[in-house]
Amino acid sequence: MRTPGGLSVRVDPRSAVVVLLLAAAAAATAVVLIGSGDFPMSFGDVVGTLLGNGTPAQELIVRQLRLPRVLVALLVGASLALSGAIFQSLSRNPLGSPDVIGFGQGSAVGALSVIVLTQDGALAVAGGAVAGGVVTGAAVYVLAFKRGVHGLRLVLVGIGVASMLTAVIHYLVTKASLVDATRATLWMTGSLDGRDWAQVWPLLGMCAVLMPLVFLHGRPLRMLEMGDDAAYALGVPVERTRVVLMASGVLFISVATAAAGPIAFVALSAPQLARRLTRSPGPNLVAAAVMGAALLLVADWVATHAFGDRLLPVGVVTGVLGGCYLLWLLVTERKAGRI
Repeated sequence: MRTPGGLSVRVDPRSAVVVLLLAAAAAATAVVLIGSGDFPMSFGDVVGTLLGNGTPAQELIVRQLRLPRVLVALLVGASLALSGAIFQSLSRNPLGSPDVIGFGQGSAVGALSVIVLTQDGALAVAGGAVAGGVVTGAAVYVLAFKRGVHGLRLVLVGIGVASMLTAVIHYLVTKASLVDATRATLWMTGSLDGRDWAQVWPLLGMCAVLMPLVFLHGRPLRMLEMGDDAAYALGVPVERTRVVLMASGVLFISVATAAAGPIAFVALSAPQLARRLTRSPGPNLVAAAVMGAALLLVADWVATHAFGDRLLPVGVVTGVLGGCYLLWLLVTERKAGRI
């Protein structure tokens, strides 16, 4: 596709259709979630209220109580999926997900340190999660660096760091008071309950800055999947591109974790599912982002509706579904002779 200004963009028809269908599914699920609850609303009433045609009660319920939660789910799902797509492409490994190689655990350690050691509020916890993720990302990069960051080395170092950080998480929980330990356990489950506009704006600002940056690096990222030598030969500034993408991926996972807690397996499964649906090589960044948003919204619907009056945190549902997916992925990779 060529624009009047001379800019050419390659569009794969199947990928475009998949993205549109996933976006439609995410939008429909979002409307259903907004209309669910103690004050149920029809699909048409929700759409009308979003367009400004609702009653004062509907405006309050939709815009102040339910819409922020749905927007947080959309932005967190997209952020986790983009982070997963970046690190899986950089490591050239479907298991190279940020919640496998330590970045999610780093954010959790930062947040738990604030909860247990300082007992500060939600804003400080969010800041601790971001700081923990950034510090962990820098540490993994330094430890994995040896004439560049090789994909397998990144995964192995990340798994080792994740193991140590998991031990730190358990230590912090055991040293906490009963109240702080309960608060920490609830946060670590990953939940969208009680999310409001205070979580939406930082997520939206981060996505507005980082998503265009990452999408512009989509072609260099595709080149990096072929190896550093091939990327150098094609004119890609390898290490600079890798640093920019790794920093973006770490910020995606850190800010998403700060907003909703460590929601498991979305970063691992969304990019792979998007790649299988589009049947297109490369990171499939746009498809992965839309898939992540749709996955988290569907998981939230399951968590709030599939178990009767018992409402589950969304992290429980993604953990169960993601664990099944991980087992399937390991079996598939083994049959293909890649592990």
